[in-house]
Amino acid sequence: MSDLRALLVFAAPHRSALAFSGLLMLCESAAALLVPWAGGLLTEAMLRTADVTPVGLASAGVGIVLTGMLGLFALQALLKFGTTYILGNAADKIVSDLKIRLYDHLQALPLAYYHQRRLGDTLALLTNDVYVLSGFISGTALALVPLLFTAGGAVILMFRIQPSLALLAVILIPLFYLLMKIVGRRLRPLAGQLQEEYATAVAIAQENLGMLPAIKTFTRERQESTRYRDQIDRIFRLNVKQRRIYAALEPLVQLIAAVGIVLVLALASADLAEGRLAPAQLVSFLLYAALLTRPVSGLANVYGQTQTARGAFARLQQAMDEPPEPAGDVGSALTVVKGEIEFRGVSFGYAGRSAALERVDLQVAAGETIAIVGPNGAGKSTLGHLLMRLHEPSAGQILIDGIDIASVSLESLRRQIGVVPQHVLLFNATVRDNIAYGRPEPSQSEIEAAAVAARADDFIARLPQGYDTLIGDRGVRLSGGQQQRLALARALLKDPPILILDEATAMFDPQGEVEYLQASRDALKRRTVLLITHRPASLAAADRIVRMEQGRIVES
Repeated sequence: MSDLRALLVFAAPHRSALAFSGLLMLCESAAALLVPWAGGLLTEAMLRTADVTPVGLASAGVGIVLTGMLGLFALQALLKFGTTYILGNAADKIVSDLKIRLYDHLQALPLAYYHQRRLGDTLALLTNDVYVLSGFISGTALALVPLLFTAGGAVILMFRIQPSLALLAVILIPLFYLLMKIVGRRLRPLAGQLQEEYATAVAIAQENLGMLPAIKTFTRERQESTRYRDQIDRIFRLNVKQRRIYAALEPLVQLIAAVGIVLVLALASADLAEGRLAPAQLVSFLLYAALLTRPVSGLANVYGQTQTARGAFARLQQAMDEPPEPAGDVGSALTVVKGEIEFRGVSFGYAGRSAALERVDLQVAAGETIAIVGPNGAGKSTLGHLLMRLHEPSAGQILIDGIDIASVSLESLRRQIGVVPQHVLLFNATVRDNIAYGRPEPSQSEIEAAAVAARADDFIARLPQGYDTLIGDRGVRLSGGQQQRLALARALLKDPPILILDEATAMFDPQGEVEYLQASRDALKRRTVLLITHRPASLAAADRIVRMEQGRIVES
């Protein structure tokens, strides 16, 4: 249970609302415990004879008890309303906080974390598991105290009425626990399997929607639909199995409780005949016994939901335990940068793969443009990733202007570097929004100046709404070359002293590549540029060419 106690840390910011809800639940339980007592009073009042008490007084007594019982029921309804309303708000806040906290942590994790996991697993954490945990905190866990209070109160009051009969009811409780234990062993692995299948379904949908052009090109719609349908069917079958267990658990608990009540009635009949038990006491006792079945069956439901929550929390805790990147402001600030870069004996390897870089030594003068060439997998892009500290080298140092970048804050380091990647990452927003992403709150004139420097202003002017044109997911409404120019404009708006062009001309034909490079010549001046390329035309823009093979520099 230690993991579930740790889970309550997430509820700490909302402890006031949860505590108040718990208090209302306890009050509701107390009101429920008064109902059997009132039932006994009602029975006693109704059994009075005219020989002992005048009929008018007997009727008045019945009326008073009935009025009191109506008041108890009204109080229970009011308390239930307050609990539901306050708990609902608390649950929504817990979901929001959990999602934000988890998202912020996931965003802070290094890229290596995502290289080893399916995106669907991460998305399932943010959707399914967060709601499971929130429901457990605000509902199941909080309801445990009033359930125990109701059960304990009912048992104590039953002992006060008739200890021998109450002992029989208490003896049945271990049977409930044994039943819950047996069922729980099936529920926990089932909950884990259900989450895995749910994550797989999310991953299939996310991947296929991103691959839709390929699916249509190769006419794979039917096969992919079948694959997704089969996955949803697996989830449905697991849900049916889980629902069957839940559906059987509570009625089974109630059946055992009913058997106990029948036994109590059989024994109580003898006590009633011999005068050891008054009719009013019997009614109260039976009502307490019936009341006891509610928390016992509720505890059975709590046990099953606890097993599901433990699985969800284990997955959440696994993600939260992953060490994030250093906070953006940790380390000294890298301020005025000339742009001199040095790699000293740098080595690096991706998890589960051979070394991507081995003892690389490279010096780049401030303001120099170098072309880094070589076959796929030679380690060219890895140099740029290490310079941005998207990964950390396993050995060696990387210096900018003689300063080890491991000692500076990530935020100040990445502010000095602009990147135009081969696979351009654009948002489903306007042209203006995508360019403006390069700098916080730029002016329109600054955005337009960056577009002019990237030679993107001509095609932007021809778009239906100009800078206000929506470009679709990942810029799907633009050509590859237009996407590259927007990416360059975004990087230039940042005005970095160091610029990484990672296969930035891959989307151009040879003539378009030449025009792009000529247009970019002014923008590249006074910057240190790492030009990662396979394209011969790009080499003309470089002051020096560095060739890499198998993670090493073989020629400069």
